Amino acid sequence: MPASPQPPRIAVLNDYEIVVAGLARMLAEHRDQVRVVELDAREPASDDVDIVLFDTFAHPGEEGEKKLSRIADTSETKVVVFAWNTDPELVERAISQGAAGYLSKALSAERLVDALTAVHAGTRVVETPSMRSRIQAVGDWPGREHGLRPRESEVLALIARGLSNQEIASSLYLSINSVKTHIRNAYRKIGAERRSQAIRWAFENGFTAPRSM
Repeated sequence: MPASPQPPRIAVLNDYEIVVAGLARMLAEHRDQVRVVELDAREPASDDVDIVLFDTFAHPGEEGEKKLSRIADTSETKVVVFAWNTDPELVERAISQGAAGYLSKALSAERLVDALTAVHAGTRVVETPSMRSRIQAVGDWPGREHGLRPRESEVLALIARGLSNQEIASSLYLSINSVKTHIRNAYRKIGAERRSQAIRWAFENGFTAPRSM
């Protein structure tokens, strides 16, 4: 009798421990289908893992694209992008840079696991939600316990890294008005009135991540 195929070995790549831990907990419920073997923010060795799940929370926009390209160029491991932003142009660029898949963070855990299994089998997978059917997001993000939504958390993380509103808009492919709205909402939830207060709150609540470019 032939041996049963081993589940693909997954590395979750993100600079934020809470993001990595949240994804690891979610994927652990499906350990018969996928196996998480690497959880830190360093680029994994190609012989240790089958798929890198590249969570873009810490690396939006051009920065994320550069890191994706570098991983894809230097590793035999398949790279799958895991992101909130599913703009078709971004998806196309990621695939052209060597990504084996592009998956929305609005996918259910079951669909995420199915997609990773398909990538491991050799299929290029793009899974993005329709505007009519948004599914509850999986995983975790900094500030969730304080009521921050994922996009508010991303904006606050970029503020903590010293980016201006315009730079944040460019990094996240948002309008400047959308960025200001997210900032106002985030400030209200964390009790900040000024940028300096928001930065201090971010440093005190795990929003610092190493620059690994």
